[in-house]
Amino acid sequence: MALDLETLKKAVDGTAAAFRCITDYQPAGGLGDKVFPPTYEGGEYATEERINPETGEVRKCVLLDSVQSQANRMELALLRAHRDGVTSVPLLIVRFDQQQLSKKFDISSLEAPHRIADALFRDSLKNGTIFRKSDEGKVLDTADIRNATGIFGLCPTALIFGLWDSTGPRGGLGVKFQRAIVSEIVGYDSVAGKKTSSRIDPAQIMKDAGPLYERKSAEDNVPDWTLDRENAVIEKSKPKPYKKKGDPSSAVHGNIPPNISDGGFTISKARQTTTLSLSVLRRLCFPLKDTHNSDNAVNLAARTALASLGLAAGTLAQVDTDLRSRCQLFAEREPVWELLDKPGTTPKEFKLSNSDAVELLNAAVAEAKNLGLPWEGEIELIPSPELVELVRRSQELASSSDGEPI
Repeated sequence: MALDLETLKKAVDGTAAAFRCITDYQPAGGLGDKVFPPTYEGGEYATEERINPETGEVRKCVLLDSVQSQANRMELALLRAHRDGVTSVPLLIVRFDQQQLSKKFDISSLEAPHRIADALFRDSLKNGTIFRKSDEGKVLDTADIRNATGIFGLCPTALIFGLWDSTGPRGGLGVKFQRAIVSEIVGYDSVAGKKTSSRIDPAQIMKDAGPLYERKSAEDNVPDWTLDRENAVIEKSKPKPYKKKGDPSSAVHGNIPPNISDGGFTISKARQTTTLSLSVLRRLCFPLKDTHNSDNAVNLAARTALASLGLAAGTLAQVDTDLRSRCQLFAEREPVWELLDKPGTTPKEFKLSNSDAVELLNAAVAEAKNLGLPWEGEIELIPSPELVELVRRSQELASSSDGEPI
């Protein structure tokens, strides 16, 4: 079935629990090809056992893409659609294009980890005023599920991907909005494999050709290491070894002997489960300006717009299943959204192409705006001088061996 705006409004206004999309994938290289999941602290993979709902069997699984990573992919998919001009999503943008910065870049509220509540926006200026003290930024001080109108207008994605204003003046007591959309990709029947690595140096530089020392002063016509003890940094009355070890491999010269270690998995399939909770959206209320109580029609329009935003995000992100190096997946069938409505009945199924999802979003947003709900465009912020200097120093450290990330 096609999912049109009226069908979506009825689902949001009724008792349906959620939209769900379950899609099975195989590695792009085919069944039996190895995939590489993300690694966590200590190089560990996120492995666990799950029960097969069809057979009740316990199966070994490995996490291929987490809830947080999937949210980032969906946000970036919306950002691409916004920049391509096929839809418009309210955005905060802070531009780091100051002359003193060696690297210029922008950060939007679809890229910042804490969305509208991120410290990068908090420490930036709107018309010369710190953002949190501006009219726009103050909405975070009064927002909650009974009054989500301001957030809807400035950063509606925060209402579907979740928000915790932990960087604001109230710290951990800052406003929270629960995630409405959750997605993850899990590999089933996972069998751990091995990976090999080696490097053959075409110049055949030998280990005993060193040692290398850290050079006293940086110069444009020589490397930052030296073989000459007289040009070396002296530390504790001795020349300082380059990068602590001092052998040619410290400067990435020489061979790396072939070695073998744990790495990658074969799986029977990968399964992506995406759920958009309509129950979460129904808790949100949207009073208009100068009113304390919200109107039912306005609430429905805002919730429908958010539901369409979630469906668009989930649909647009399904195109990019190249998760990382050596972990590209390909769907076994075209994704289908199911509406979980009445218990004990077969869920209705809806196909939603990228263009259909965008059209649905644009129609829902237009109806919300017609009822007086805010839907801002791009709001540009300027980083405060202190934030610019912090970034400048970080860039300077990153370009030297002295820099260490937090």
